[in-house]
Amino acid sequence: MLAVVHNVTAATRLLDVAELVGGDLRVQTTFTVPPYSAFVDGTEQFLADLGIRPLPWDVATTRHFDLAVAASHGGDLRKLDAPRMIIPHGMGYNKYLLEPGARSPEPGARSPEPVFGLSAEWLLDDGELIPSSLVLSHAEQLDRLVRDCADAAGVAVLAGDPCLDRMLASRPLRAVYRRALGTVGDRRLVVVSSTWGEASLFGRYPDLPARLAANLPLDDYRVVLALHPNVWQWHTPWQIQVWTESAHRAGVRLLPAAEGWRAALVAADLVVGDHGSVTFYGAALGVPTVLAAAPTDVVAPDSAIGRFIRLAPRLDHDRPYPEQLDALLERPAPAGLASVTALATSAPEQAMSLVRKEFYRLLDLPEPIWPAEPLTIPVPPDIEREPGAQLVRVELTERRAVITRYPAELVRVAHGMPRGAHLSVDVTEPYRVFLELAEIVVVPDARDAAAVLASMPGCLLAVGMLDARSWLVIDATGLEVRCTGDAALARVCASVVHAWLTSGRDPEELRGALSLGLGAGTHVVTVERVQLPPDPLRVGDEPAGLGDDH
Repeated sequence: MLAVVHNVTAATRLLDVAELVGGDLRVQTTFTVPPYSAFVDGTEQFLADLGIRPLPWDVATTRHFDLAVAASHGGDLRKLDAPRMIIPHGMGYNKYLLEPGARSPEPGARSPEPVFGLSAEWLLDDGELIPSSLVLSHAEQLDRLVRDCADAAGVAVLAGDPCLDRMLASRPLRAVYRRALGTVGDRRLVVVSSTWGEASLFGRYPDLPARLAANLPLDDYRVVLALHPNVWQWHTPWQIQVWTESAHRAGVRLLPAAEGWRAALVAADLVVGDHGSVTFYGAALGVPTVLAAAPTDVVAPDSAIGRFIRLAPRLDHDRPYPEQLDALLERPAPAGLASVTALATSAPEQAMSLVRKEFYRLLDLPEPIWPAEPLTIPVPPDIEREPGAQLVRVELTERRAVITRYPAELVRVAHGMPRGAHLSVDVTEPYRVFLELAEIVVVPDARDAAAVLASMPGCLLAVGMLDARSWLVIDATGLEVRCTGDAALARVCASVVHAWLTSGRDPEELRGALSLGLGAGTHVVTVERVQLPPDPLRVGDEPAGLGDDH
């Protein structure tokens, strides 16, 4: 069997179904990369990283294969000596996309543009059918195929959506995905999704991920960004990293190009997206979804996504984001939206068996006796990273502090900061102005706290870890406060000390248990004032004083 990989996007869909013959010793799968896609760069390296050595395209076209499977229509697939099966590389067929080299219709032209994958421009070559088998995910696509290219209707196969079925099979792992993505409890996970092109979310509003994350309280929301692989391939990973630096400072996690977005959708509480497949998949999984970009001129109006963008709510870029997201969670989905998202598949949770059946029909082999089951989505690598620079507001009562934190990037994107907030900055923060303006500096080791604080004349406090469950907060006058509890609360505790001191309270009254409200959660730390021996860390000495109570 030959897997024809046009680009990284196509590779991910082919890998979903290649597993269907993976355990069959009668079938060997060879990969090839045709040089036709505008986004082919990086595809061979992607395959090489998986241990796959592609066969050169010009060699593949000289050999016979029992089956060739592609997830795109580009290039001269008729050169292949094999039955040709084409599967979608997204959620069905929705976008207008001219055959390479063809001229776009003039504005107002009466003839409709061809829909990628369903029109004669993509399915016929000199009047001859290119695919031997054309996989569709829903019957509505067959209706459009009959209308736009009736010659291909006879090779159409309704086989559902393997990608969606993998996400459906992964729903029991939702809590695992959420923890890996830095979201537990009532903290909401927001997936920002962008397809490729000028009309996409990232094409129209490249600063939206940073603006959105900067305006959302850190302990209530977690934001991840899923960019279409074509964006990565066209602009290069380095450029994407540079363009998203502001989002990174705001705490946004940039998901890898090929994988990560599916786990994020299963874990998501909200999706902010556009006319791409990822956004539609989120809605199909039942995740509340809002469109930040919704161009109607690049998708067929009678397609699933064309109908979806007419119904889904829109993000107002001139109104505060938190209130819009809260409202989205509270109100029911628009009437009729469920019937539109149901157009994702005619055969929910059956795609693997249907696709495998077609594989073996074309291979002219009996199917294996074991069932064809979707694999669960891999768990993303753990990431529990907070922005290095944070704006912190503390509301104190007797023995309780309610803390609200925002990324300090809010100052840059909104040119302001919450009333009563102070700036807490980790020494790993690369943006120098944040360090210069910090009122609290966070160091990894308490032994460095005094030296770092002394080098920052405008800074009031420094905090650093003493051991796995205790930390030290100091000021320039010699006040030293030791706190114990969850290590993740170290910098938060320093903010409480800051609020305590700047409100004029007696430092001695800090001693004892203190309740901290963070987001929807409550945590307890123990606070006591301590006096450490002078110069405890001469060269060669053990730092015993920092680990003991005094």
